[in-house]
Amino acid sequence: MSPRRTDTGGRIDRLKTIRFTFDGAAYTGHAGDTLASALLAKGVTLYGRSFKYHRPRGLLTAGVEEPNALVTVLKGEVREPNIPATMVEIHDGLVAISQNRFPSLAWDINAVNQLGGKILSAGFYYKTFMGPVIGPLKGTRFWMFCEHFIRRAAGLGSAGSAKDPARYERMNAFCDVLVVGSGPAGLMAAKAAADQGARVMLADLEPRFGGSANWSGETIDGAPAADWARRTVAQLEARDNVRLLPRTTVWGYYDNNTLAALERVSDHKEQPGKGEPRHRYWAIRARSVVLATGAFERPLVFPGNDRPGVMLAHAAERYANEFGVLPGERIALFTNNDSAYRTAVALKKAGASVVAIVDVRPEPSAEMRKLAAEAEAEIFAGHAVIATEGGKALSGLKLQRFDMANGSLTGDARSIHADCLLMSGGWSPTIHLASQAGAKAEWNAARQAFLPPKPTQQWPTQHWIGAGAFTGSFSTTEAIAEGRAAGLAAAGGTSTPAALPTVEAVPGDPDPAPVFEIRAKGKSFVDFQHDVTAEDVRLAHREGFVSVEHLKRYTTLGMATDQGKSSNVPGLAIMAEALGKPIPEVGTTRFRPPFAPVSIGSLAAERFGDLKPERLTPMHDWHLANGATMYSAGLWYRPMIYGHAGETVEQAYVREAKATRDSAGIVDVSTLGKIAVQGPDAAAFLDRVYTNMFSTLAVGKARYGLMLREDGLAFDDGTTWRLGEQDFLMTTTTANAGKVMQHLEYFLDVIWPELKVHVTSVTDEWAGAAIGGPKARQILAACVTGTSVDNATLPFMGIVRGEISGVPVMICRLSFSGEMAFEVYSGAGHGTHVWEALIEAGKPFGLITYGLEALGTMRIEKGHVTGAEIDGRTTARDLHLDWMLSKKKPFIGSAMMDREGLIASDRLELVGLIALDNRPLNGGAHIVEQLDEANPHGSIGHITACCYSPALGKHIALALVKGGKARHGTRANVSDPLRNRFGPVEIVSNHFFDPDGSRMHG
Repeated sequence: MSPRRTDTGGRIDRLKTIRFTFDGAAYTGHAGDTLASALLAKGVTLYGRSFKYHRPRGLLTAGVEEPNALVTVLKGEVREPNIPATMVEIHDGLVAISQNRFPSLAWDINAVNQLGGKILSAGFYYKTFMGPVIGPLKGTRFWMFCEHFIRRAAGLGSAGSAKDPARYERMNAFCDVLVVGSGPAGLMAAKAAADQGARVMLADLEPRFGGSANWSGETIDGAPAADWARRTVAQLEARDNVRLLPRTTVWGYYDNNTLAALERVSDHKEQPGKGEPRHRYWAIRARSVVLATGAFERPLVFPGNDRPGVMLAHAAERYANEFGVLPGERIALFTNNDSAYRTAVALKKAGASVVAIVDVRPEPSAEMRKLAAEAEAEIFAGHAVIATEGGKALSGLKLQRFDMANGSLTGDARSIHADCLLMSGGWSPTIHLASQAGAKAEWNAARQAFLPPKPTQQWPTQHWIGAGAFTGSFSTTEAIAEGRAAGLAAAGGTSTPAALPTVEAVPGDPDPAPVFEIRAKGKSFVDFQHDVTAEDVRLAHREGFVSVEHLKRYTTLGMATDQGKSSNVPGLAIMAEALGKPIPEVGTTRFRPPFAPVSIGSLAAERFGDLKPERLTPMHDWHLANGATMYSAGLWYRPMIYGHAGETVEQAYVREAKATRDSAGIVDVSTLGKIAVQGPDAAAFLDRVYTNMFSTLAVGKARYGLMLREDGLAFDDGTTWRLGEQDFLMTTTTANAGKVMQHLEYFLDVIWPELKVHVTSVTDEWAGAAIGGPKARQILAACVTGTSVDNATLPFMGIVRGEISGVPVMICRLSFSGEMAFEVYSGAGHGTHVWEALIEAGKPFGLITYGLEALGTMRIEKGHVTGAEIDGRTTARDLHLDWMLSKKKPFIGSAMMDREGLIASDRLELVGLIALDNRPLNGGAHIVEQLDEANPHGSIGHITACCYSPALGKHIALALVKGGKARHGTRANVSDPLRNRFGPVEIVSNHFFDPDGSRMHG
């Protein structure tokens, strides 16, 4: 028998022995044990090390809220860190290791951090590493010296890099009523809703339904509560309108009653069943939701409250009643409410020795004194624990008389020998999901807790109803009544239900005395996971972080996996005391999803590997068949090069660009965004959208246009073609097609709903080919029928309609390459046919196909801008497009584009660069006036795009440089320390090639 395992009791299978290892040591447990309960049964007290101080830590809780005992589970080379040992169900072959320690859990070298004192107080990383270093590294920032060590120390467990072989699933579910939590309130809600014929889903994060009924020691309908829970679950299992989801954490509450849940399908098994996933992600859409998520017991804040052997009373009761494990041999309790007395009785019945109950209240009730006598425990009323003793395990505690009226300690301290101290500081309803749904918590002075608001204050689209401890109703009788009422209301039921079960409850008022900190010598922890002390909270107040949201971020209180489950209210109470305000005025933070950590594998589910959405142009198969090397450009797959055998990428694009400029080239431009803008007010709408005029554009002509955002910064550019008086075809950059469509729809729907305009995305309806070069017109003339393509018929920015190989086409003469060029559009279904006809017609003229690399090279040579320059920070003036800013009309962004900061003389402006050492340049490299390879500094801009220019025979780039235009003809340097590229460059105009446009207009 294990040192702390009781002879009887619990819901474990004592006939089935499970073998597992923890930190390399072999242990055994029983079926039904968690890793925490199995180790506790063996007398293990040390489970982990704290985040900052690396203090030894033991179990604090028995559930998902556990902040200390986080472990890494190993399956072969796959490791999953930061799992609470309280949530790991043991199975044969389980391998778990502790975290955040070196070289071992017992002897952690980083425990020296405990000597850091105030140096490691709240916000130390914001302040300590900002000063300069003295000594050999003088001249550098202390942070740059410490960063490597700080980043190695950050976090708790270490993520693995091995490929995860496990399978994950994703499920969508729809129901009338989703019940979250399966304690007495949740079970009654599910049963009441199911009895009304509603489709019900019941989810609970534990492996067994029943919640507190499994271990509370109460009786329902004359039988142990656990038996009542089993009968109720069996009734639900027999219903075909009920789905039960054990081991399922509902972790997120989103709009329109959509909830996210994670089902742990096979973590508790040595090997998953055939076809069984490890985790299953549920997206549940419910008509109504019943939140019966219970409450978390809070710790008390006093010096030494984090020592291994100090545990929550509720957790100890659960270990004894559910797992048959005693938390210690000599147990003391420290409380400010009655619920701890129930724990004392339960532990005594399980065989524990309860030596003392320390109660901060001066006069416990007669009923509580009776329970203490039943537990054979001495009561120390009006006392508080002021310290704990021991090393890596508790050996004793000190207590002193406490005056609750003013929070002062009086008299001499006395010692009590105990190897386990249980604390109970009241209860916090688990309102995380309600908070995510938009509910604002309300402070309840009696409960000393934040409760969810009344249903009338809920968002209309988030229809949830609370029940049980979630609402502050801690008695089982109230929970059952509320659960049934909630289930009926959620199902819209009208039939008369049967009588409620009768409950014989264990007495114990959960309302605590409003005491949150015992101020004595030593560290008193508020957030155990992040080593946040009561003094850290007061320090944050002294340094001006008085908002609860700022407090959270400055001290890290309630962050990471904790999410305020145990630390929130004690921390807020200490801040309220420092501010001299009541807790309701201080408020509480909002809780964000996920409620508990979620495996990334479950979020991806079957969608792993290269499974992103793929958009293929109509000519995609032709490109593959003809040697194109494809790559993704956003969601689209486009040809990069059409390489010859043995060619590098650079050799291929140089050949393609040179051949296009010498003769002709053709490129697939089907990916350009295309939006039909139609209606009586279409021209007026475009005048408002673009910086230049479109209402004056003649039918059959196109115009280059620029859009600004409302803040005056450049948004997108492209050409728009006027196909009829009320019919325009707008083209956008490939990357911004969706954003521009949203932009147009927003202004039509919200800002100018009176305009009679309809916009339709037609990107996928058209196949596009751009053919350019000195011989481009001759090639078109050889294959187009129904129209001439000479200069008179098809001038620059002109549009004609005709046919190619019997297919109707629309042709616009415009150029992105700087050559005479034409864009040919046909219906998407005819794209490959027209493409092949153009290539066939071009063979006598030396036409070649080219990809995005050559296209980018020619656009850089010509100085055209793309998303690399229109990056959300540049203006029309920065890009030398101010000639497009109309002075005759307002447009989106015109009111903001002349702000002082947007017209400053030192703004980054578009320039060209030529590498004077004729070596390749790199995108993102900085431009500096004075080169300092040892200490790069003094950036005046950066490279946005670069290439080798076959037209110039040089390495060139486009860049954004301070006061760029004024620097034409001057020299600077490229500084790229990450890629060790330094060298001189000449700053020139961004128009490297054919600046007067004679080739394009010829």
